[in-house]
Amino acid sequence: MSRDETGRWLLLITSLPTDSSTARMRVWRGLKALGCVALRDGVYLLPAGGERDAALRELGEECNREGGQGWMMAVQPPNDEEEYGLRQLFDRSAEYAGLRKSWKEAQGSLAGLSAPEVARLQRRLQREFDALQAIDFFPGPAGAEATAAWQELDKRIRQLLSPDEPQQAPGGIARLDPERYRGRTWATRRRLWVDRVASAWLIRRFIDPEARFRWLASVSDCPKSALGFDFDGATFSHVGDRVTFETLLASFGLDEDRALARLGALVHQLDVGGEPVPEAAGFEAVMAGARDRADDDDTLLQEMTIVLDSLYVHFGRS
Repeated sequence: MSRDETGRWLLLITSLPTDSSTARMRVWRGLKALGCVALRDGVYLLPAGGERDAALRELGEECNREGGQGWMMAVQPPNDEEEYGLRQLFDRSAEYAGLRKSWKEAQGSLAGLSAPEVARLQRRLQREFDALQAIDFFPGPAGAEATAAWQELDKRIRQLLSPDEPQQAPGGIARLDPERYRGRTWATRRRLWVDRVASAWLIRRFIDPEARFRWLASVSDCPKSALGFDFDGATFSHVGDRVTFETLLASFGLDEDRALARLGALVHQLDVGGEPVPEAAGFEAVMAGARDRADDDDTLLQEMTIVLDSLYVHFGRS
């Protein structure tokens, strides 16, 4: 970011009553989340830009509401040397080092965790990394090195969660005639998880009501006459940034159904990450419990069909 892009800096001076410990903590957390640097007690610096101006102003107004005072002002360093000095205050190298240390510790604990625990750990680490990147206003080598390290760890976790998880394939998605895909046998990897169980539900509910399913111990066992889904080389799998559920939506013209699109976002988040969907954590918990209880994948699909039917109705009403 050049000096012209930075333009100016924001300074917030705060004063809160000594007995307002809760308000102090709330304001402090807000300042930390924004990425402010404390120049001294009650004086905070932040690069101006985007939504940061309004967010910092709101924290100043909160100080006023709590019986204290908050003064916000725009400042600009007189020369490039002073500008450089301010930027150095926002060097995130130590914070990236702390994250990478926690990743190393997490990597050592993976073997002793269940699949849902590993998935929750992965999302927590991703949130922490995203939060730090959001306040890395002047990216440098530490951020680039951390990104490479996270990609390696994330890849290992994904392989641990789903050893046969399909890789993204390039290309577009052709629109298909659902009449040609009725009364077919569909096959995917056994021990269903989110994308596979949701895709099987979608197939039976919206594409092929008479669908028969084969749960494969190995993808090499897939019959040539079957329509494979959610594995490399399958008829339907990940394409670009779409997971299999989303590929099926696009293939059969179902992506204009807003409730199905919302379900697709939920599946996407739980399968490969992405924008948070509030209902995702609950769905994952139900899925994990049903998976532990079910004797086989037919029973699991039957149980999760009720959950997915209910979510579909819920999203349709939203």
